[in-house]
Amino acid sequence: MIFTIDSMQEILPKLQNELQTNELVTFDILNPDLYTFYAGTEVTIEDTKYLYRGYKAWVDLAELLKCKMLTPQMSDYPLVTITFKRLVDDSFHTEVKTTEKYGTNSHFSHIHKMEEPAFFYYYNQALDNVKIAEKTRILNLGINRGDEFEVIKQKLDTHTYETIEFVGIDHSQTAIARARELFLHKNFSFYAEDLNQIDTLKLEPFDLLISIGTLQSPSIHFKPFFMKLVQEYLTKDASIILGFPNSRWVGGELLYGAKVPNYAMSELGHVLSDVIFCKKYLQQKKYRVTITGKQYLFLTATKIH
Repeated sequence: MIFTIDSMQEILPKLQNELQTNELVTFDILNPDLYTFYAGTEVTIEDTKYLYRGYKAWVDLAELLKCKMLTPQMSDYPLVTITFKRLVDDSFHTEVKTTEKYGTNSHFSHIHKMEEPAFFYYYNQALDNVKIAEKTRILNLGINRGDEFEVIKQKLDTHTYETIEFVGIDHSQTAIARARELFLHKNFSFYAEDLNQIDTLKLEPFDLLISIGTLQSPSIHFKPFFMKLVQEYLTKDASIILGFPNSRWVGGELLYGAKVPNYAMSELGHVLSDVIFCKKYLQQKKYRVTITGKQYLFLTATKIH
């Protein structure tokens, strides 16, 4: 199969049809390395017309088709051969377990968010926005094994991070046990606790709240719980970093787009509703709020002085 002047409107259904019955689909395209054009630019080479598309366009298409794009291979000039491999539909989102869904032996434990550039970049940017080096007490809800704390630890010099008190809470007993093994300094404290029972811990206020993809859990009443956190667990000048999943983890890949029940497609209404609620509420509390990100939407809030 060769795509020359074919439009995306023609290419997409052809590949969808092939992938219904085949794990792999292979096709030739104009070598993206030959030019630097916008997608759809017409190119004529040796009397043959082609529509140019960069590799990013093909990677995006593979993601939309729930595929992994394998390493391109050189073909007859001016073509390269592309192969899409259908992803194995395994995901912690649909995993049925009798043990901890987010524990150390779970599917989720194999995920390393900070190695995904689109996650790490915006999280790191959020840390800069809240002036992380100036914080003294940090609370992370849904800490798991402590990936967010590890980035902060590596980002700051030893003296600075040792002066910060870190507190992480997660309902997974095994994940918290792992976090305690990884962070042995006395300024790190971890609690295995249901977030709905946070009051039993009798914690003092914090000047930074971090929570990535946890407050939207079905067991938590998101809006009242978030307002409670702001009112009772943060100092008057505290900052906030919230991560809202706009993605799914499938077959070793982070796929863009939130998935909700009763929809075959990605549907962003729920996540956008939560983000906008938090933004408006925090603005009423005199916070400056920014929203960034891609696969995860990061809400960063700092107090206006």
